Amino acid sequence: MRYSLRQLEYFIAAGETGSITLASERIHISQPSISAAISHLEKELSVQLFVRHHAQGLSLTPVGKELLREAKSLVAQAELLYAKASDAASTVRGTLSVGCMVTLAPMIIPELSRSFTEAFPDVQVRHLEGDQEALIERLKRAQIDIAITYDLQLPDDVQFQELVDLPPHLIVGEAHPFANRSKVSLQELISEPLVLLDLPLSREYFLGLFTAEGLLPKIGTRTPYQEVVRTLVANGSGYALFNVRPRSTVALDGRPLIRVELAGKHRPMRIGLATLTSLKKTKLVSAFEIHCRSRISPDYIPGMSAPRLK
Repeated sequence: MRYSLRQLEYFIAAGETGSITLASERIHISQPSISAAISHLEKELSVQLFVRHHAQGLSLTPVGKELLREAKSLVAQAELLYAKASDAASTVRGTLSVGCMVTLAPMIIPELSRSFTEAFPDVQVRHLEGDQEALIERLKRAQIDIAITYDLQLPDDVQFQELVDLPPHLIVGEAHPFANRSKVSLQELISEPLVLLDLPLSREYFLGLFTAEGLLPKIGTRTPYQEVVRTLVANGSGYALFNVRPRSTVALDGRPLIRVELAGKHRPMRIGLATLTSLKKTKLVSAFEIHCRSRISPDYIPGMSAPRLK
């Protein structure tokens, strides 16, 4: 056999994403390496795996589709060998695919991934970020083993282990009228422009806080990017509602942000671990769950100010 499992993995990534660029981002391998692996496979197998579209990605040829199925089967069998050996030796090893809510990932994933691989040197963590809908879809397609996310509209076939509650609060710029307040009510906010974090299910959660009290917010700006929201707020575009509590109190442009408590009782977002109920957990996944429970609590959250510390 004159091709490697690694080359098959690169081919699988390109076949599933339909793009060398997206495959590179997904498996954290350079684009030239993925292109070279595909070219080698095509030469070695004497077939054309893809149709290349200028600036529009790749399409699998009919034979490419068949070989993609076979390649995935081969890689799965190879990984099974490691799993069997791992079980026999009672060790934790292999590649763990962790999905993470895009708003949580910059704070939680770096420290959590580092500490886990330090505890288990034979483990490689591959992380994928996305909104809630994307993470659930990736779980169901077995593209990730576990997700760190919120308890937002989870389907019945997804198991959720709660780790910590994050109550909502607002952030404002230092010149905002509410910057010197200790608490502000939703009623007081409705006349102020809201900079809305416009992500699937997240936006419904934030708008639902107002709906629960019979209020309608004044939406000034929408964006799906958390750091854009923070920078707009720091520059005086309005206020924003968040659950995450970054340790950094400045926006990316260096302007300060002020966190203000939201008066009243409101449904928190709960950070937890989501897995597919029907999928038997490996020792690797179970070890990661234990690690997360030891690292994320009301007293400590990687990259964040913990809720109990206010």
